[in-house]
Amino acid sequence: MTSPRVRKIADRIQVIVAEMLERRIKDPRLGFVTITDVRLTGDGQQASIFYTVLGGEAEMAGTAAALESAKGVLRSEVAKQLGTRIVPSLTFFHDALPEEARALDEVLARAKAQDEAVAAARGTSYAGGEDPYKKPREVAETDDEDDEPGDDDATRA
Repeated sequence: MTSPRVRKIADRIQVIVAEMLERRIKDPRLGFVTITDVRLTGDGQQASIFYTVLGGEAEMAGTAAALESAKGVLRSEVAKQLGTRIVPSLTFFHDALPEEARALDEVLARAKAQDEAVAAARGTSYAGGEDPYKKPREVAETDDEDDEPGDDDATRA
């Protein structure tokens, strides 16, 4: 579990790097980048920055190269704005979470379509009839209709 101070510094690093990529880094290889998360070690010496890129493999490779070349400028700006004694070294990682989520959504959509196909193929009749539960048998009424309840044969005689 990270401390609130470490989480606050990581959030600040995320904002600083995102603003730098948007405003100051003018590398043509840099695609449409979103900084998704920053994880900072407990001692504050390593910052892992996760990013996503809109586009294909070529844009991802170009953006990775641009981020590696801009690492020094980004670190110096983080040092200037944070004002801490220790400035973390920055490491960039491509965040595969959106692609994994998209693949998982596709698998779930396929499973739902297969479930609907199975539901459509199965019949609407019940396996054990309309009401498969056993009910108690009804007792047939006797022919003694003139007997009233409470009348016994002993009282007639």
